[in-house]
Amino acid sequence: MPSRFNHRGHALRRGRHSEPGQVYLLTAVTERRKSVFTDPLLARVLVREMRRIHDEHHVESLAWVVMPDHVHWLIELGSAPLPKVVQRFKSRSAIAINRITGETGARIWQRGFHDRALRQDEDLIDAARYIVANPLRAELVSRIGDYPWWDAVWL
Repeated sequence: MPSRFNHRGHALRRGRHSEPGQVYLLTAVTERRKSVFTDPLLARVLVREMRRIHDEHHVESLAWVVMPDHVHWLIELGSAPLPKVVQRFKSRSAIAINRITGETGARIWQRGFHDRALRQDEDLIDAARYIVANPLRAELVSRIGDYPWWDAVWL
């Protein structure tokens, strides 16, 4: 039975490809949905790693929000394949978080990630608004300005 699931997972990735210049909405979730990013220091580490990926021109960061147990990130992909970019981001952030918490090899992220390519006719600003409004929908704050862990190029 496990081999069937492994085969299915591989089959789901088979037709998937990433395209430079394409806009993607990414979601990555912490291991066991642990609320890692309620710690401001660890949230800052995650933001730093997103900015580093942006500064290295792997992505053009358009909007993001760091929630207690996941991150949403709207990006325009550079030349590196999307899975490599996400792997680099998750790996670097996990290493930095483990260094701060004194853990050795603790899993920070669930395997994989969710991505959705946005069509050209989709409104990027609406997608960004959806992303940054996550803390409101989760009732973490009553005004988005009260939540510190988000950004969007339009705001």
